[in-house]
Amino acid sequence: MSEPTFATLVSRWYEENARDLPWRKPGTSAWAILVSEVMLQQTPVVRVLPAWEAWLARWPVPAALAADSPAEAIRMWGRLGYPRRAVRLRDCAVAIVERHGGEVPDRLDQLLALPGVGTYTARAVAAFAHGQRHPVVDTNVRRVVCRAVAGEPDAGPATRPADLVATEELLPVEPAAAALASAAFMELGAVVCTARSPRCAVCPVEAVCAWRPPARSRPPARAAALSGTRAPIARSAACSWRCCGRPPDRCRGSASTRSGPTTCSGPGRSPGWSPTAWSSRSARTPSACWATAHRPHFPTPERCRGRSSSDGRVASCHRHDAPGHEVPRARSGQAHHPTSDMPESHI
Repeated sequence: MSEPTFATLVSRWYEENARDLPWRKPGTSAWAILVSEVMLQQTPVVRVLPAWEAWLARWPVPAALAADSPAEAIRMWGRLGYPRRAVRLRDCAVAIVERHGGEVPDRLDQLLALPGVGTYTARAVAAFAHGQRHPVVDTNVRRVVCRAVAGEPDAGPATRPADLVATEELLPVEPAAAALASAAFMELGAVVCTARSPRCAVCPVEAVCAWRPPARSRPPARAAALSGTRAPIARSAACSWRCCGRPPDRCRGSASTRSGPTTCSGPGRSPGWSPTAWSSRSARTPSACWATAHRPHFPTPERCRGRSSSDGRVASCHRHDAPGHEVPRARSGQAHHPTSDMPESHI
C-alpha cells in the first residue's frame, strides 16, 4: 500500500478540523465566494463575517450591486479598511452584468479580466466556486509549501511564478480533490503553520515536513530561577556618577550636576581624565579636548585651540597647559557657551 501524499494528509486533517465558515458551505454561490475573497484580503475573518452577511443580504446577486451607486458600496463596506475594494467590487459587478449576463464566469481568463480581480482571487473563485484544479496561493499557502517542501522558514513577500508551480505539483489530479486540497493548504497555514508560533505538534504533515522550528532555550538566569537554583551573575562595577555607565577603567568622564563639575569616585580611571561635562557626542571621542566638547568638531589635545567665554574674552584650554594654547578672540558668530551652561538633555 502506497504512502498517502502530502495533499491527502492535509485534506484529511481539513475535513475533521476546518473552521465552520459560511462561504464554505455547500451551495454557496460563486458571487458570495467572490465577495468573501475580496473582503478577506488584508482583513481578519472575525471582521469579515458580519460585513459579508450584511453585504449579501442587500446585494445577493451582481446585478443588484451594479444598479446601486459606488457611494452606497463604500458605506456598506463599513470599517473593513481599504474602502477602494468596495468600489472595485462594484465595478466588478457591473462588468459581470455587462459581459456575462449577471453570472460569475467559470473560466480563469475571464475571471482575470474582471476589474479588481487578481491572480489569487481568480484562482480562488475558480477552485472554491467551480471546483477546478488551480493552485490557490496566498501568504499562508506559500508558508506551508516553503516550509514543508523547501525546508525554509518562510517565503518571500510576494507570490512568484515559482510558488504557483510548487503548489500545483502538490495538488491531486482530480479537480474536486485539488480544490479541497487548496482549501486545506490555506487552512493549515492560517491555524497551525502560522508565521510566529507554528504548532508543529498537531500538524498533520510533521513527519514529512522538511523544516523544523529553531529550539527556544531560556536565558540562564531565567532557567536557574525556574529550577530553584540561581547561578551567580558576573557584574562589573560601573562609575558611581551618572556619566557614561561604563566600568571605572573605561569611564570617559562624569556629567555636571547643578553644583558644577564632579569627579569620578570609581577607581582605575584612565590617565588624563578630567571631571568635566561630556556630551553624548564627545563621549564617542575620548581623545578630544573637553573644553571643545560642545563644538561640532573635536580636536585632539595637541591641536586644541582653546575656547571663548560667553562674553568674548579669550580663555585657555582648561585641560592642557601646553604652551601656545591661548588663542585670539573667536571670530564673529563662533563664540561658544561655557560648558556649565549645557542643558541636562546633553548628559
